[in-house]
Amino acid sequence: MSSIKIRPMPPSTLERVLVDGPAGPIETDINDPGGTRRGIALIAHPNPVQGGTKDNKVVTTLAKTFFSLGYVAVRPNFRGVGASAGRHDEGRGETEDLLAVAAYAKQRYDELPVLLAGFSFGSFVQTRVARRIEAERLVLVGPAVNRFPAETVPQDTLVIHGELDDVVPLAAVLDWARPQHLPIVVVPGGEHFFHGRAAASADRGRAGRRTLFPWPARPAGADRRPLLPAVICLHPCSCAPANCENRTTDTKSSPASTSS
Repeated sequence: MSSIKIRPMPPSTLERVLVDGPAGPIETDINDPGGTRRGIALIAHPNPVQGGTKDNKVVTTLAKTFFSLGYVAVRPNFRGVGASAGRHDEGRGETEDLLAVAAYAKQRYDELPVLLAGFSFGSFVQTRVARRIEAERLVLVGPAVNRFPAETVPQDTLVIHGELDDVVPLAAVLDWARPQHLPIVVVPGGEHFFHGRAAASADRGRAGRRTLFPWPARPAGADRRPLLPAVICLHPCSCAPANCENRTTDTKSSPASTSS
């Protein structure tokens, strides 16, 4: 951790591009930390039918976190959203969109490794993308496994889910994860959009408490490429998580085994 430079994501780092996709241009936001980049973080947003975009608060929080760790944060709008061409395709066309953006980013950034992250519907799409390209890691937040047929995922996948999610019940995620022997990080009191996490710290008298999650170790014998070693903050803020004066490591949020 001491060798990793933690940095904020200033607005000046934002570049908006149109990537050629199978249905036409794909509107994509890129925040490039410059210098020695660790990799590319391709982040997928929730269901556009329900208003999901690249500017969703969980998506932007993930972007800030990965950027702070030296990843190029790449956030496309799925087809039919914003300036992206095409129409919603229930995950099929959206998979092709992400593959096109991943190819663009890898070509632009000298074939850096790609980390795949997604929230809700975006998590479902990323499980499909992970079947098609080699990914450094997979990060799934609030995966909508009860609404879409999510693929099985590698055992080093980081899955984060709210204890009180009323859109995708935690039990559904556990049922999906259990046959895969996949650990889940459960956010106590968290619901699907992680609203009200600050309220969970009222007993400590500190509004805006950040809940931080450890990165699970790779299984024995796995590829030893560098891991994302730090923390993901699900309460959006403009600072880098490790520099936040309010940051709190909650031991109750450590990965819980899903084995029966």
